[in-house]
Amino acid sequence: MTSVDTILQINASARKSGSVTRELSDTLVTRLLENAPDAKVISRDVSQGLPFLDEDWIGANFTDPNERQAEQRMKLALSDTLVGELRAADTIVIGAPIYNFSVPAALKAWIDLVARAKETFLYTDKGPVGLLSGKKAYVLVASGGTKLGSEIDFAGSYLKHVLGFIGISDVTFVAADQLMIDPTKREVALAQALSLAA
Repeated sequence: MTSVDTILQINASARKSGSVTRELSDTLVTRLLENAPDAKVISRDVSQGLPFLDEDWIGANFTDPNERQAEQRMKLALSDTLVGELRAADTIVIGAPIYNFSVPAALKAWIDLVARAKETFLYTDKGPVGLLSGKKAYVLVASGGTKLGSEIDFAGSYLKHVLGFIGISDVTFVAADQLMIDPTKREVALAQALSLAA
């Protein structure tokens, strides 16, 4: 296992208590810290009011950084902070429930705020190039009836693609999926989360 110095823990569940993905991500982070007690943890609960992109944000983002007005810099301030958290982390832990076959809107809002040309990826004549390589990501997924990797799962493949797009290609999934069909998958996923950081 590679060295763990800074962990970015992202929780996207709307549920503060009883959330399986929060339980899974907490379990994994706790185990990672047992092996790397000096590691720093950056906690980001994206369910807490992240804004959606609007016209002013897009205008600020596409303005040359050297020409941005104070209002535009303020508009991008949260996005800059979120990008900074990603850059600082060598290990990313994402708790991502599946809502209606895809990711929660709050997690999509976070993705929109961090997937920025010239910040986390570049467009080149050979295609896009991610700028956040060398990081490890764990995605902990829970669902009621959607099976991870099935034809109706638009969350897992999307998250894998987005992470790869910004340069994070080392991605491991832990699935507590179809819990309304088989509740025992929660315990299986918890055991898997513990074993990943062993």
